[in-house]
Amino acid sequence: MPMSQSGELSTPQSELAVGRNPRMPEEARAFVARVEALFMPWDIPGLLAGFTEDCVVRFGDMPEFRGKAALEALFRGRSERQKDYRLRKEFRTLMGDTIANYWEGDWQDRLTGAAMHGRGVEIWVMRDGRIAVWEAAFNANIAGQPSAMKLL
Repeated sequence: MPMSQSGELSTPQSELAVGRNPRMPEEARAFVARVEALFMPWDIPGLLAGFTEDCVVRFGDMPEFRGKAALEALFRGRSERQKDYRLRKEFRTLMGDTIANYWEGDWQDRLTGAAMHGRGVEIWVMRDGRIAVWEAAFNANIAGQPSAMKLL
């Protein structure tokens, strides 16, 4: 989601119009793909531009937080810890103002050096073409290791 000189999101005409939520699955799929691309490499200003100022984030087991300042801290912390982050997002569904996607990612943990793998599901509630609520449930573990849940 590139920024224009005025600081607004700019997108090619073939993509989602700024200020308007995706209305068709193809538009939502394109939005998910643009978000995926902003993680590789980390484009924190671009990512933040895709969220509302008053966004609500429920990310894994972290306490809920609100606003772009807290979201920027999350993105900066992750980008510092997740070396060579490779992300794959798959659009799942669009219903009204809500987009669901599945993701898998691989990275090297900068603190431990371990190769990591994670996967999860995200729900995005959209407002005016931006993510207003981000809910993410996921699991991550050392790549190739048995499940951390130890259920199987």
